[in-house]
Amino acid sequence: MNLTEINIQEIEQFTRSLGERGASAGTVDKYRRDLRRLALWLNGSEVTSESMVRWKESLLAEGFRHTTVNSMLAAANAFFRFMGWDCRVKFLRVQRKIFCDPARELTRREYLRLVETAGRLRKERLSLLMETIGSTGIRVSEVPCITVEAAKKGKAEISLKGKIRTIFLPQKLCRKLLQYAKKQKTASGGIFLTRSGKNLSRKQIWAEMKALCQKAGVAKGEVFPHNLRHLFARTFYEASRDVVKLSDVLGHSSIETTRIYLLSAGTEHIRLMERLPLLI
Repeated sequence: MNLTEINIQEIEQFTRSLGERGASAGTVDKYRRDLRRLALWLNGSEVTSESMVRWKESLLAEGFRHTTVNSMLAAANAFFRFMGWDCRVKFLRVQRKIFCDPARELTRREYLRLVETAGRLRKERLSLLMETIGSTGIRVSEVPCITVEAAKKGKAEISLKGKIRTIFLPQKLCRKLLQYAKKQKTASGGIFLTRSGKNLSRKQIWAEMKALCQKAGVAKGEVFPHNLRHLFARTFYEASRDVVKLSDVLGHSSIETTRIYLLSAGTEHIRLMERLPLLI
């Protein structure tokens, strides 16, 4: 076997190291999928800088978006660094995005409709879970940190990648969480649990939200757990107009990451332009 031939065992070794370094389960799964796609495309041939350029071109030919291709290349480059291989490939140059796709942007009205529909269908856990993510901006991977103890204190402490992050919980949310925990006879620990007492998985949360879409009259393309975090970010910024505070609340190490959350569909820009006194 060539030194730079990819095999599944090496991929698993790399992804395990990602988890040990604090990467989320979603990130680990994505890197694993991307690397297995690369290994399948190589079909046992050696990895070289030239073959990586061809893989990049093949992904574009398949119709993947530039940002998606770059995310796959990031997974490959991280794997090569881990293996000590000198065959990294340059990213595609992507113009900075100014507006988001309105077809993938969840509005406050749609969010409230989802929450109310879940309540009407007696899906109390799902309804409260969406309110929790929507009102705090937590990542779906941080849901297990919403515990009875955290609800009593009004804040949750999260240790990730060597950093301690504090998530503040609104008082109204704390009351709801404690009422729900009491009804479920949960005296301590995690609040959002399966019937067997395990933490809800990312896939289960995603599937339950998707199943709610039709009855709530909301397009499935807008409904993802992470979109609730984006909605929180936009709403917080509209109230505070302080991107630095928002970055702290979201737990971002870079304000540039926070700015991505604030992309609008362009409607506000259009309204402003309509009011400009520049047309006769």
